[in-house]
Amino acid sequence: ELATCHPEYYRWEQWLFVKLFKKGLVYKKNAIVNWDPVDQTVLANEQVIDGRGWRSDALIEKKEISQWFMRITDYAEELLDSLDDLTKWPDAVITQQRNWIGKSTGLEIDFTRKGSDALRVYTTRADTLMGVTYLAIASEHPLALEAAKNNPTVQVFIDDCKTMETTEAAMETMEKKGVDSGLKCTHPITGEAVPIWIANFVLMGYGTGAVMSVPAHDERDYDFAKKYGIEIKQVINEGENVDESAITAKGILFNSGEFDGMDFNKAFEAIADTLTNNNLGERKTNFRLRDWGVSRQRYWGCPIPIVNCPSCGSVAVPEAELPVKLPEDVEFDEAGGSPIKKMPEFFETTCPNCGKAAERETDTFDTFFESSWYFARYTCKDNDTVMLDDRAKYWLKGGVDQYIGGIEHAILHLLYARFFNKLLRDEGLIENDEPFNNLLTQGMVLKDGAKMSKSKGNTVDPAEMIEKYGADTVRLFILFAAPPTQDLEWSDSGLEGSYRFVTKIYRLVSNFISDSQSHAIASLDTDALNKAQKDIRQKTHQTLGKITDDMSRRHSFNTAIAALMELTNALAKFKDTDEQSMAVRAESIDIILKSLSPITPHICHYLWSALGNEAAIINETWPNTDETALTQDEVQIIVQVNGKLRAKLMLSTDMDKAQVEFQALADENIVKFTEGKSVVKVIVVPNKLVNIVVK
Repeated sequence: ELATCHPEYYRWEQWLFVKLFKKGLVYKKNAIVNWDPVDQTVLANEQVIDGRGWRSDALIEKKEISQWFMRITDYAEELLDSLDDLTKWPDAVITQQRNWIGKSTGLEIDFTRKGSDALRVYTTRADTLMGVTYLAIASEHPLALEAAKNNPTVQVFIDDCKTMETTEAAMETMEKKGVDSGLKCTHPITGEAVPIWIANFVLMGYGTGAVMSVPAHDERDYDFAKKYGIEIKQVINEGENVDESAITAKGILFNSGEFDGMDFNKAFEAIADTLTNNNLGERKTNFRLRDWGVSRQRYWGCPIPIVNCPSCGSVAVPEAELPVKLPEDVEFDEAGGSPIKKMPEFFETTCPNCGKAAERETDTFDTFFESSWYFARYTCKDNDTVMLDDRAKYWLKGGVDQYIGGIEHAILHLLYARFFNKLLRDEGLIENDEPFNNLLTQGMVLKDGAKMSKSKGNTVDPAEMIEKYGADTVRLFILFAAPPTQDLEWSDSGLEGSYRFVTKIYRLVSNFISDSQSHAIASLDTDALNKAQKDIRQKTHQTLGKITDDMSRRHSFNTAIAALMELTNALAKFKDTDEQSMAVRAESIDIILKSLSPITPHICHYLWSALGNEAAIINETWPNTDETALTQDEVQIIVQVNGKLRAKLMLSTDMDKAQVEFQALADENIVKFTEGKSVVKVIVVPNKLVNIVVK
């Protein structure tokens, strides 16, 4: 095993960070960030859930702070394209990552301002450019801050925006608000003056922090324009009206000057050419994905291996001085924040470049840094000279065979791990392009229809359940109650049902042990078995084949358990005690216990030992299916007359079609439905069906 909090582990991510720093793949800048007032740290966008911190559940605030970022956007195209190679990942995860990366093709357009820099916007709907009636900018945009200097109303609005939720869900449902900045810009084609509004639905962290607004052809822009009395100019699909709502579909342009009569594609190209030729725009492929902010202001994390020098700026810690260890003799106070920021013995140092007094970086890495590559370190955790050696290349060829993790990490850990894998590959440390070959995303355990939470009062104490029912029952219930990919609703009655099954297994084996004390158990002779014995063997090996596939390939543990329950019920009814019956029972119990032991290990270990086995069941190999046991001597045949079920016959599997037809027509019930009628045709499907057509 390994621990990501040990210096022996995190020294190598410090080493990698330094490598990436020198390549320009990490950088530091001031940024508007998600600030968790409880944890006193920055959170990545992906770590804000419904406007709250993913750990603390505190309402997130907006704050400008100096942060370290990794250029995950440099890998955006590859991260998107290689999703097509992940054929054994759930579609839901692929879709979430594809949307989060968010590739789009459009235009960057400059709206000029006299005596100032142009205001640049990005749009995928250049065909609506002639319908722009206002521009909307983020509350943190430099123009918004400029407008606020002489306008108290603008300043109040900006202050209000600092506390609003900025998650996608919140942005979709919140009331759209804004304020006129009093500033204007010039339309790049018409030359008309366009007002600039400050709006709460524009975020500085996305695109340029400014959007062009076309109320006639965008629902959000339409609602905003209606609310504030802004002009609505229709430029698509003449004849339709925008009295009640925006026309968002693509169509034929009108009211657009030289672009009238064009469809979307022609208009896009024509407008793009016009803007490009006049140096007022350019074609651009954009990604929704933003660089990963990896700085955290909390104590518990891997120290960032950077020295901040007044003369040299940010300087990487030399490799020979790694790891920079996290101090453990720290004192926490009520003021909160990271204690190492108050420890001069930690942060006071000298610059590796110039030798002058400098300070260590006191931020630590986002802990997703640690979880993004641990699977690779497992292959060579004993190597203290390199991050990864050739064993990683060997074991990770083709990726990790099977990875299990919650779908809540679809755009967190699972995306970061893919990014890290590509970084490690490009450093020559591994050769695979993707980290995980097969991915299973397990569901969550719910209570009263919601995720368990102390604040909601819907938690279940596992210790109490284990004390009452035993660990095996709890394990069995969790695996049986739902497929692993779906959420599981906690149920006390379901737990009791699982307990009854565990006790049934105990009784089944106990009864067999009791019978074996007075009845001999012969070696299994498959040629000497009667029909009842063959039926039990067939049922046993059919079940074994199913649960082997369910557990190893499909990971459908609930259906495997259901099959074992069915087999247990059948075996409990088979109580014959002659030598071959005892041999058949012994084989079936052997298979049941071995199959159940990964699910209910304790009871299976106990019963296995009670059967007289010296080696522990955990050391046993998985049983093999006996294909000969699956061969049926007889099979049930469905007999239909004119497509309607009229009889079921048990016939020998080696009968030819003529014999099957004869038996079907001779059946007493079939005679009732064919008597006095002419048999037109008899269709025989071997070992399955007979359909008799009469008139």
